[in-house]
Amino acid sequence: MSRRRIEVGCDFAYLAAIDTPVVFQVQPRGSAYVVLDHERWSVQPPMKLHSYTDLYGNPCARAVLPAGRSSVGYHAAAGVPDATEDADEDAAEAPPDALPDDTLIYTLPSRYCLPDVLGDEAWSRFGTLPPGYRRVQAICDYVHGHLEFSYGSSTPLSTAADVNAAGRGVCRDFTHLAISFCRALNIPARYVFGYLPDMDVPPDPAPMDFAAWMEVWLGQRWWTFDPRNNMRRKGRVVIGRGRDASDVAMATTFGGPVLESMVVQAEEAPG
Repeated sequence: MSRRRIEVGCDFAYLAAIDTPVVFQVQPRGSAYVVLDHERWSVQPPMKLHSYTDLYGNPCARAVLPAGRSSVGYHAAAGVPDATEDADEDAAEAPPDALPDDTLIYTLPSRYCLPDVLGDEAWSRFGTLPPGYRRVQAICDYVHGHLEFSYGSSTPLSTAADVNAAGRGVCRDFTHLAISFCRALNIPARYVFGYLPDMDVPPDPAPMDFAAWMEVWLGQRWWTFDPRNNMRRKGRVVIGRGRDASDVAMATTFGGPVLESMVVQAEEAPG
């Protein structure tokens, strides 16, 4: 398999009034498709990092931010396939009674994904379409066209129903809405959070940020769909998977430190 090398990572700068515990989810998951090396954490002032794996299998790191200013960074090199993710327009949906046990949780409502609230709209818009991969793609096409991408247009409290009504959001909102429509149709869909470089696509003029997309269970496996970009891409590096963004927050602080800056890196390595 031909591979290309990318550099991924992030740097956070905090100002805390008191010592503040924090959990970071910024380290990529292990994968047969993505080979990581040169992984390194950088912390100032020195602080202890404790690694663990959450109930979804995502790598996490715990620390305590000291009072005052501090910085935490993670960086790595990643070898990724020089190919877009797989697709199969003939991949079939499974009826609920035939779904694997561990996919059932991804058909249920969660903090931000509300198939119960959006169920009537999901069935009226997509219920008559032939089941399968093409129907999921139709959901992505609709969400991509319905929502305007706009920084600052949603808040940490905005649900899929909120952004559907507002007609605007960021990549996580596109993903929450598409997941909600899929789950309303009894199609398992899970939230994915990670790094997405601009490989073989026009560069985005906005500063690099973390990305969100979804995986949908069809034909006995998970398939990648991206309602925000609505195209197959190269170089995705998964950090975490879960029911929605609440399961894979990049940083969870147990207190109120000020995030002074955040820089995300996801780009092809020079040479």
